[in-house]
Amino acid sequence: MLDINSLSVAYDQRNVLNDLSMNIAPGEIFAIIGPNGVGKSTLIRAISGVHPIRSGSIRVDGKDLTQLTPMQRARYMAVVPQARELPGAYTVYQVVLLGRTPYLNWFGQPTKSDHKFVFRALEDTQTTDLAERKIGELSGGEQQRVLLARALTQDTPILLLDEPTTHLDLEHQSSLLNLVSRLAQKKNLAVLMALHDLNLAAQYATQVGLLLQGKLQAIGAPSEVLTQDNLSSAYNVPVKVIPHPDYGSPLIITDGREGIPIYH
Repeated sequence: MLDINSLSVAYDQRNVLNDLSMNIAPGEIFAIIGPNGVGKSTLIRAISGVHPIRSGSIRVDGKDLTQLTPMQRARYMAVVPQARELPGAYTVYQVVLLGRTPYLNWFGQPTKSDHKFVFRALEDTQTTDLAERKIGELSGGEQQRVLLARALTQDTPILLLDEPTTHLDLEHQSSLLNLVSRLAQKKNLAVLMALHDLNLAAQYATQVGLLLQGKLQAIGAPSEVLTQDNLSSAYNVPVKVIPHPDYGSPLIITDGREGIPIYH
């Protein structure tokens, strides 16, 4: 269980996140949604320990993660950041192996077990054929899958994803989130992901949190949060929500003449 209670985060003494509370149980996928600049990425960075918190607590099974060293915390949660430039001279295998850093022995040498985790993560993310390629030779979408493989290699009960579908085409968006969904169930992972695409949140999340003006304005099942009133107000565009013809989940559509389409 990932338990976040009364979390506040500030930049230059200005609070950007205020009194956030949420619980994510094993096997659940919690999607954070909201307009650009509301603090979705800041929340991910604060939970992972990259950005300090002003107040509140972050606990996993009762353990206060704010009291742990970065190496200790890395055994509890893995992060898939937004696609960014990775060290171009490293091979994919070397980058994915970095996920085993919290478990290396005193000599810093990976064991056979560590290499098995790498092979499994490469297979899961369909990046085995890229293993010997240099990172600098990969597309943005390929790099995004490598980042997920690195996180899976870390083998933690909590998985944090910051816009994991960035730079991915439709096929790999579906493939990646299907994989995350299967792993959440198979390994009882508690997953928190920030998403721009509301329809992906509707399809894959078990819980959705609408972040607006530094606060969680609504938390609940996708059908409870992804409503016409909530979304039209949050995004300042007319929104229509209908049942998906195949899945029954909310399907969000905007009038492209009135604003930027949310469904794509």
